[in-house]
Amino acid sequence: MIHHKKIWPQFFRAILEGRKTFELRLADWRCKPGDTLVLEEWNPKTKKYTGRKLKKKVTYVLKTKEVDFWSKKEVEKYGFQVIAFR
Repeated sequence: MIHHKKIWPQFFRAILEGRKTFELRLADWRCKPGDTLVLEEWNPKTKKYTGRKLKKKVTYVLKTKEVDFWSKKEVEKYGFQVIAFR
């Protein structure tokens, strides 16, 4: 399956430069390993697409409702952080 998603310029640039190797999204759509994610650069100031796109193959998906390592109180206090690594 191919998924098209907006992405703001600073995040687009970080992926393009190889510094960002993950994506954090609201889980309001289904995505699975093997799918293709087409990230389309969106300028929030002009509210228009820039025309630049990146295609990335999905290798792993973690949904936070599946993770129950921490209590609701801890999550509300600290939130989550996503850590990328090579």
